[in-house]
Amino acid sequence: MQIEFPRRYFAKFATMFAATGTPILLAQQQPPPAEAAQATRPAGDRPRNSHVHNGIYYFSGTGSNDGYGREDHILVTDPFEKHVTRTMDALKRSLERAGCTMDSILNMQVFICLPHADNVPMPTGKARFDAHKAQYDALNKIYGTYFSPGKAPSRACMAVEWIPGDSLIEMVGSALVVSPNPAG
Repeated sequence: MQIEFPRRYFAKFATMFAATGTPILLAQQQPPPAEAAQATRPAGDRPRNSHVHNGIYYFSGTGSNDGYGREDHILVTDPFEKHVTRTMDALKRSLERAGCTMDSILNMQVFICLPHADNVPMPTGKARFDAHKAQYDALNKIYGTYFSPGKAPSRACMAVEWIPGDSLIEMVGSALVVSPNPAG
């Protein structure tokens, strides 16, 4: 009796499919026709709310320099409050383009970090905790002004080591689309 080893079995299996002209099972799945059509459009012509699925807008990576021209970027050495205000403004514009409002946000994750710059010493120990606590307090003071009373969404806030894009804050989450934008 001959024992079939996995390699031999796989080789026979692959040979059988090749011989019969049957497509290979492990081929990459093709996107649905609507997604394929959108993928062929130039980036500037794609709808901005392409992150809307089943009436929910999923926003990711909104930071303090999103939506601002290169000449208007801020640096990690700028005040944290400026980072928060610009991030909240950018998030609000993004939500409005997708047919959402600040009050229709369902949940959000907020990431904050301390500035990494040669001329800014990185605190350690309790001083580091105090620096993150000061950022958290500043965030909450500004954050609440962007929502109707009692409408602030559920939120998690995490301190991380680094955020890309010269930003000290980044927001990720989802919002209910309240007025679909047919123009995209």
